[in-house]
Amino acid sequence: SPVALNFEAAASFGVLAASAVTNVPGTPTIISGDVGVSPGSSITGFASPASISGVFHPGDYVAAAAQTAALAAYNAGMALVDGYAILADIGETTLTPGIYVASSSLEITGPVILDAQGNPNAVWVFQIGSTLTTASGNSSVVLVGGAQADNVFWLVGSSATLNTNTSFSGNIIALTSI
Repeated sequence: SPVALNFEAAASFGVLAASAVTNVPGTPTIISGDVGVSPGSSITGFASPASISGVFHPGDYVAAAAQTAALAAYNAGMALVDGYAILADIGETTLTPGIYVASSSLEITGPVILDAQGNPNAVWVFQIGSTLTTASGNSSVVLVGGAQADNVFWLVGSSATLNTNTSFSGNIIALTSI
């Protein structure tokens, strides 16, 4: 299991992106933490029933500091070596702790189970070259065996799209948008 990435100023964020954060209007999205964008400022689609437990930071100094910290965490995570190559779709799979590499895009089209095997400190780092996309209606990241969402890192080279009715766990760092 790799060591968890340090988010520092980005630790309070549930969602943080460079140019835009877009939620599908009217979906019951629940985000634990702040939502921010920097250097961009576009945050859209979060009317009820969507909710966040934190604060919106559209292009402010808090989001800028968080973006600097997130970029440092992203670079540290992408520098990790000895990862396992994964296919373009990890739906319907069970993964143990480790570093997983998708050289281009990654899809989740069904449940992906992250099994810590009884280790609450187990860490997953997903290095995704381009995009992360979940399928509508049936995608989920399921944590079992003591797995903790704080120890799951999705490092996305461009954009992450979480479609409707997705149940997602972990920290997404997307260089462009979420």
